[in-house]
Amino acid sequence: MKLSSKAIIASSLTLLSINILWSSQAFAATYVHVGKLITGADTKVHENKTLVIDANKILDIQDGLQKGSESDSFIDLSAYTLLPGLMDMHVHLSSQNEGSASYLKRFTQNEADFAIQAVNYAEKTLMSGFTTVRNLGDSYNETVALRNAINKGIVSGPRIYTSAKSIATTGGHADPTNGMQKALMGSPTPRDGVINGVAEARQAVRQRYKDGADLIKITATGGVLSVAKSGQNPQFMTDELEAIVQTAHDYGMTVAVHAHGKEGMKRAILAGVDSIEHGTYMDKEIIKLMRKHDVYYVPTILAGNFVAEKAKIDGFFPAIVRPKAAAIGPLIQKTFAKAHENGVLIAFGTDSGVSAHGDNGKEFSLMVEAGMSEMDAILSATINAAKLLKIQDILGTLEAGKLADMVAVKGNPIDDITLLQNIDFVMKDGKVYKQP
Repeated sequence: MKLSSKAIIASSLTLLSINILWSSQAFAATYVHVGKLITGADTKVHENKTLVIDANKILDIQDGLQKGSESDSFIDLSAYTLLPGLMDMHVHLSSQNEGSASYLKRFTQNEADFAIQAVNYAEKTLMSGFTTVRNLGDSYNETVALRNAINKGIVSGPRIYTSAKSIATTGGHADPTNGMQKALMGSPTPRDGVINGVAEARQAVRQRYKDGADLIKITATGGVLSVAKSGQNPQFMTDELEAIVQTAHDYGMTVAVHAHGKEGMKRAILAGVDSIEHGTYMDKEIIKLMRKHDVYYVPTILAGNFVAEKAKIDGFFPAIVRPKAAAIGPLIQKTFAKAHENGVLIAFGTDSGVSAHGDNGKEFSLMVEAGMSEMDAILSATINAAKLLKIQDILGTLEAGKLADMVAVKGNPIDDITLLQNIDFVMKDGKVYKQP
């Protein structure tokens, strides 16, 4: 059937109207007006700015109050300070410390229990303003599944970079069978996160790559909460560390290192690791090595203070854990002060899961208390953390072209860093999860 000229014109106009309507909807932007702005790209507090968000990216940052067109949405944060989404480089999302009771969960909880707990703690973390985290150790790869579920929009939570199960040596910190009787202890393998020797070290890294981990976490020394006597002895040989680092880097994975004692830190740094967690007995030699090799320090002062306080309570920790918590916990803040004073690269991390999830922001106050400026503390949780993760091209600062992860507080955190303990506004990937 041949269409008339009028029919053709009418049809064309209808299609044009549909296209115009689709375009206006598809390209509708969000305008966020803020009284103060900390971009993370410099150390200034900018005033009276408007950020233009297109889908999940920052399109532009404009001076003054801008509202866009009628089809655009507008968020008024004129009484607030906007910052990049905060990043915590050391969390454990699938558990939370309950003292001695926590040690029984290995026998009473299944994979699904840990996974469901992780969903709860992930949402708490996001609502406290942390839009990106490094999860440094789980039990059953549950944080790999959680990361995938968050990325698909099935559940709410921060952007997760996970190591899955940490890698230890037999009897070392993160050997999951420590403290068990022989019939239950068995002989854990690289799949379980326990290695002995170079071949098993490489196998453990490759297994984590296969499991979907983003990075590698190893426990280079003893630890506070493991059911083992020493909290600081070295637990990997040099060739094992070198095998782990070389294999991880071949797969594009960074290596985070739990370490309290000096010798374990030294071996790890010389092997080429990317970050030292806790670092309690760091001295001038270790500081010099960290600066030389550009190794980041993730302090976790909050966890140190938490275990030091709980060590004072009879029965809270098992008897073998209590003296380690009492000795190591109080030292981390002093170590942090020394590292900061001597120019070590520092990325924010709390070890939340030891302390309560959602309390992550308390770490800022402890850092400032130890001598770091408020701005530097904020930068440690934004651009510095992004550099450690090697994602500074997409996150860590508020700039045109970067992902729209941002948080806001009423007032100015440069004047009062405790404001970061109560975040009022959270946007992740262009979606608002919390607002005043």
